[in-house]
Amino acid sequence: MSNQTPRVRFAPSPTGHLHVGGARAAIFNWLFARHLNGAFLLRIEDTDRERSKPEYLQSILAALEWLGLASDEPPVIQSERLDEHKRLMQKLIDEGKAYKCYCSVQELESAKEQEIETGSVLKYPGTCRPENMGRKKELAGPDCSSKPEGGDECIEGYAIRFKLPFSSGPISWDDLVHGTITVDADQLDDFIIARSDGTPMYNFVVVADDAYMNISHIIRGEEHISNTPKQILLYQALGFAMPRFAHIPLILGPSGKKLSKRDNAVAVIDYQKEGYLPEALFNYLVRLGWSHGDQELFTRQELISLFALSDVNKKGAIFDLVKLNWVNSQYMHAADNAALYAELIKYVDSDLLQKAPLFKEPQLIELIGLYKKRCHTLKEIRDEIVNLNEPGTPSPAELQPFQTPETIALLEQFVARVESEPRQWPVVELTTLGKKLVASMNTKFPNLAQPIRIALTGKTAAPGVFELFNAIGTQESLKRIKQCIEHLSRTIE
Repeated sequence: MSNQTPRVRFAPSPTGHLHVGGARAAIFNWLFARHLNGAFLLRIEDTDRERSKPEYLQSILAALEWLGLASDEPPVIQSERLDEHKRLMQKLIDEGKAYKCYCSVQELESAKEQEIETGSVLKYPGTCRPENMGRKKELAGPDCSSKPEGGDECIEGYAIRFKLPFSSGPISWDDLVHGTITVDADQLDDFIIARSDGTPMYNFVVVADDAYMNISHIIRGEEHISNTPKQILLYQALGFAMPRFAHIPLILGPSGKKLSKRDNAVAVIDYQKEGYLPEALFNYLVRLGWSHGDQELFTRQELISLFALSDVNKKGAIFDLVKLNWVNSQYMHAADNAALYAELIKYVDSDLLQKAPLFKEPQLIELIGLYKKRCHTLKEIRDEIVNLNEPGTPSPAELQPFQTPETIALLEQFVARVESEPRQWPVVELTTLGKKLVASMNTKFPNLAQPIRIALTGKTAAPGVFELFNAIGTQESLKRIKQCIEHLSRTIE
């Protein structure tokens, strides 16, 4: 299978939103396929009927689309293949490679307790294996009108177990991340491949579906290493071509344990709502477990060109929110302001125009251009704009250095000069005017710029004061400066 055009898949379950670990697995699969001109496919594993929800499926599909991870073929819906799954299970039963298990939960628990007492490995004891004639039972009719052979009770259902070959020996595979991995078959037992309600278990159904989709490489999290020996046995029993396996490291929280909600948000949709850009999150997740020298930022085409499983680390990577914020800020700095506005309105706050009614759309786009150099996320920009619409009152400590007659006179001259020519003053002209005024009064430029900044924003830290003056608008800006003059005048009376 390794000689064919690579075909990989991402197979989420619609039992929750797409989390960052799943997103990174999808990204690694997508990059692997694109690097080798292969196919990236999507399979929806929705056989968990109780937990699978349509809203989660839509959320997953939307998150993948947002990240630019489109399937090259129509998605395979696992639940639509149940008839084929049952056919393959029956094939295994007919060939003596699987069997029906009638053991009750109580029987299995009793066997487990006995194994615990004796200190033996917890394994199914093979009670219903066909060669164990003392326990052999046949299913009664659907009305359960007759008793099973050798039993005293009517048995209404059964699980299906894979019959572990006695001659299986060590199970090995060449993992494309970890190298050769070998598991002793003695660690396995006759594992269940279908529940008593007829629904297939994970290890069976993924083998059936991966073979159906002609998957050549299975790239997934290392938590699936324990599943791989069972799946290898199923590939062999079903006569399917064996794919290559690659198990990528876990994403860890700051504590070094598996990332959880206590560490950071874990769903892609959460980062979307917080105002992270898809390109930034994509870039950051690639770097969690993969590297190319010391380079941090990549175009998508660079990642396609450079990505190789041989460069994936074996150890888990720590999710660092500070690093993600830096990556996102770099992408925001380089992004078009109108595109950032569209992203903000669509995903972060669709009501921004109502929350900041002072500004029209062109002003908001201009303000985004100013604040994107100082913020890490679009949500931070949103917060700054909402504050700018109606800034709070600066603290006395912030105003104290400017509570002087000289500051008031400087601000009054600035207002008078701007009002003398009622027009939109370019930033360069406002800057020139400010420099002339401070020179004429033998003072420093911050003694004019900082009180204006406080007047416009209510803060001592903000973007360029005259850029803000223009973005807010001349009339509103002069109004706020006059209010500041009145406030300062009252404090020094």
